[in-house]
Amino acid sequence: MGKKREKVSALLITYNEEQNIGEVLENLGFADEIIVVDSFSTDRTIDIIKKTKGIQLIQREFKNYTDQKQFALQQANNDWILFLDADERIPEPLKDEILEVLNSEKETASAYYFLRVFMFRNKVLRFSGWQTDKNYRFFRKSKVRFAQEKIVHETLIVEGASKTLKNKLIHYSYNDYESYKSKMVKYGQMKAHEEFKKGKRARWYHFLVRPTYKFLNHYVLRLGILDGKKGVIICYLNALGVWSRYKELKKLAG
Repeated sequence: MGKKREKVSALLITYNEEQNIGEVLENLGFADEIIVVDSFSTDRTIDIIKKTKGIQLIQREFKNYTDQKQFALQQANNDWILFLDADERIPEPLKDEILEVLNSEKETASAYYFLRVFMFRNKVLRFSGWQTDKNYRFFRKSKVRFAQEKIVHETLIVEGASKTLKNKLIHYSYNDYESYKSKMVKYGQMKAHEEFKKGKRARWYHFLVRPTYKFLNHYVLRLGILDGKKGVIICYLNALGVWSRYKELKKLAG
């Protein structure tokens, strides 16, 4: 691999990721430093991290995703940042692209999107709204900040140019029905708190119209029907997340 012109810090935020943490730390082994900010996991996550050499572990109370990620970003010693979720993996072709940017003598972008392949257990989910999924995962610390008003599905504000790398990140998001369901409900509830602060309130028709639109948009317009049973499950659970958002909004309003 050789010596990199620019060093890169790999960052993770974790909570109860014993199924993923070992593999993702190994996957990030090419980084110059790896920092894990854990919100007091109760499973074997911490034990696995401590058995892995060269990992900086920080335990910190979780408030929301933006707050935790901004904190992790501040801990990095290098300007180039590789920020992954524990259920994501970088295949070799994508790693080569990252190293090409780090070794480039030409001016590069401030931030890079990674396209993602959504894995349903161990099979690729080709449609259901995920075919165009992409997120910022590689960027210069000096050129970005997280939008503080977003507490879930955090938004990166970038100063300068953004580009998209060609090769895709592998996203092992769906392991089983209950865990993905819990994730969607949690995201929906956190989104409700975000919207409540903006003055939004739940109306009776939201419970019918918004989840139905979410399901039909992903299942029909975004071709979830072509994913078979997997598409039905994912589109339903994504719609359930929307329903959970309005249920929480109603609860917040009293």
